[in-house]
Amino acid sequence: MPKIDFYILADSAESAHRQLICRLVEKAYQQKHQVYIQTQSQRAAEQLNQLLWTYRDDSFIPHNLYSETLKPLPPIQIGFNQNPQDHRDILLNLSDDVPSFYPQFSRILEVVSGDPVQQSKARDRFRFYRENNCEMTTHKI
Repeated sequence: MPKIDFYILADSAESAHRQLICRLVEKAYQQKHQVYIQTQSQRAAEQLNQLLWTYRDDSFIPHNLYSETLKPLPPIQIGFNQNPQDHRDILLNLSDDVPSFYPQFSRILEVVSGDPVQQSKARDRFRFYRENNCEMTTHKI
């Protein structure tokens, strides 16, 4: 079973949420990990794709929208509603639900904003992981 890390933000601002996502992706890339980012929609995937290009002037995070045909794959892939067959390292779940393919990853990152609606959805995911005997760690930021 994968190891799950929940990152709980006290701040409900969207900008704080986006900054944390970019920092986690950048750190994973610097540590030579491959990351698949599961978003809620195609629009959210496209927005994150754009954000990672403009995150910092002095940073480069090779990424693209998920494609099974692109070879070689950049280390960071962004998708929605897809099962990333070739990914096994880190899943950054930005969707409201636990993806059905979550067990194929060794580690899962969940980013939770201070928004009460998002926190409620994150509690449901937390319960799901706990019921499925996943090892979990919570980080309050």
